[in-house]
Amino acid sequence: MPELRQSIAQHYHERTKYDPQTIASKSKRLDWAKQPVPFKEYKIGSSFDLKPYIEEKLEDFTNNPEAQWWQRLSRLLFCSYGLTAKMPSMGSAVYLRAAPSAGGLYPAEVYVVSRGTQLLPPGLYNYQCRTHSLMHYWESDVWQALQKACFWHPALENTQLAILITAVFYRSAWRYEDRAYRRIFLDTGHLLGNIELASAVCDYRPHLIGGFVDETVNELLYIDRQQEGAIAVVALADLLDIKQNLPTWRTALPSATETNYPEIPDGELLKYFHQATEIQAGTTGKLNLPEVKQEKSLEDKYNFPFCQKISTTTTPISWGEKLEDLEVTIFKRRSTRAYNGDYLTFDQLKVLLDFTYQPQHYIDQNLDISPDYFDLNLIETFIAVSGIEGLEAGCYYYAPKAQELRQIRFKNFRRELHFLCLGQDLGRDAAAILFHTADLKAAVAQYGDRVYRYLHMDAGHLGQRLNLAAIRLGLGVSGIGGFFDDQVNEVLGIPADEAVLYVTTLGKPR
Repeated sequence: MPELRQSIAQHYHERTKYDPQTIASKSKRLDWAKQPVPFKEYKIGSSFDLKPYIEEKLEDFTNNPEAQWWQRLSRLLFCSYGLTAKMPSMGSAVYLRAAPSAGGLYPAEVYVVSRGTQLLPPGLYNYQCRTHSLMHYWESDVWQALQKACFWHPALENTQLAILITAVFYRSAWRYEDRAYRRIFLDTGHLLGNIELASAVCDYRPHLIGGFVDETVNELLYIDRQQEGAIAVVALADLLDIKQNLPTWRTALPSATETNYPEIPDGELLKYFHQATEIQAGTTGKLNLPEVKQEKSLEDKYNFPFCQKISTTTTPISWGEKLEDLEVTIFKRRSTRAYNGDYLTFDQLKVLLDFTYQPQHYIDQNLDISPDYFDLNLIETFIAVSGIEGLEAGCYYYAPKAQELRQIRFKNFRRELHFLCLGQDLGRDAAAILFHTADLKAAVAQYGDRVYRYLHMDAGHLGQRLNLAAIRLGLGVSGIGGFFDDQVNEVLGIPADEAVLYVTTLGKPR
C-alpha cells in the first residue's frame, strides 16, 4: 500500500528547512532597493491621537472617566506594539517596537474594530505606531460581519472592541523568502504575548480567536489578500465594564488538510501555503458546534525511563503594585546581541520557566490565571544547558505539568550549538537554549494544515513570556528563527517526530 502524501504543512516545513549542505547555495543577497516599509499609510480617514494619554499619569485623570478610558486603550496599544527606540541603520532610522521581530521587519499590522462606544465610533481603525494614533479609515458598523466570520464566537457577543492582526507577507519574505512564514507567526506570537500581559496592566481580558473565515475578514478590513492576510482575532473584554467572565469557546478551529498540491516554485510557496490553510466560507459541521477545548492530559508527553527528575518549583516573580514593573519591563525589552559566556544560576532558570509555563502562580498579582493559547498541548520544550550553576550540562526535557526537568543527553553542547544556530555566537555563548517543538504530523491530524499557524504563534507567545521574565531578572535573551532543523534533533537527542519551531537563547549580556 503506497504511503500517503505529506500534507502541505508538512511539505512546507520540509521545503523550508535549513541544511548545512544547501544553505550556502540558497542564500541570496538582499536587494536594498526593494526593502519594504514596515508601516501602512492611509490617504483618507480621521486620526485619533493617543499620545496625550500615554504622556500623563493615571492619577492625573482620577475624576475624568473619559480620559481614563482613552489612557487604558492608549497604554494597551503602546505596550503591545508601540515604538520604544530609534536606531540609525543604512542611512535611515530603524524604529524598534515593544514586540520583537525577526530582522526588525515587523510584518504584523494591528487593527482595532469598534462596535461603537461613546468614545470610539463604530468602524475600522489601523494602529499607526509611528504617531501613536488610530486611523479611522472605515466608518460603518462591521461588528456583525466580524461575528459571522468568527462563527459567532461568544466572546464577541458582549465586547465592544476587537484587535485584528494581519501579516504583510513581503516585509518578512524580502529577507527570509519562503521560510518567512515561520517567522511571521513567531513574531505574531510575541505580539499576542504582549497583548495578553498589557491587557492585565490595563484592565482588559483578551479572548484569542484563531478560527475564522479568512476571506471574509480580509474583505472586512479592505486588504489585498495577495499582499496581506488576517491571522488572528482578539476580542477585548473591558473588565471595568463586563463584570462576569465571558463564556469560553475553542480558540483554534481546524482547516482542510491538502495533499493534492502541484509543484510549487521557490518564492511562491509561502503564499500558496497560506491560502491552503484558510478556512473557507460556507464551512459547516463541527466548526459551528460550540465545543470547549478537550481536557488536557494530566501527564507530560515524555517520561523517559532512564531520566533523573529535577524539580523546578520556585518563588514567582513579583511584578510590583498595579503591575507597574511589568509595563516598564515591556518597554525595556531588547534582544541581546551578544553573551559573555558566564553562568546563570539554576534559581534564575527556574524562575524563567515558572513565569512562562505556570501562569496559575500569578493569580495573586491579577495576571490572568489562564492566558489564551491555540493549543499548548501540542508544544514541547527541550533545554540545552551549557552554563547553569547547579545543573549538569546536557539536554533536558521540561515537563510543565510535573514542573520538573528530565535529562536526556549528558554533554556540554556549546560547540555543537554554535553550529546548529547557523554559526551565531549567541548559540555558543548562551548559558541555556530552549527549543520549542511539536509533532507536526499529529498536529495536522487534529487541526488540518492551519495548525502550522497555531503552533508558531503559541511558540512565539511562550518566547515573549521568556523574554520579559529574563529582562525582569536582568538577564540577556534572544530568539532565533534560523537553525539547522534536522541536526538539532540528532545532536540533542530530541525525538525525530518533534519538528523544531523556535529557539530562545538565555545568558549574561556582554
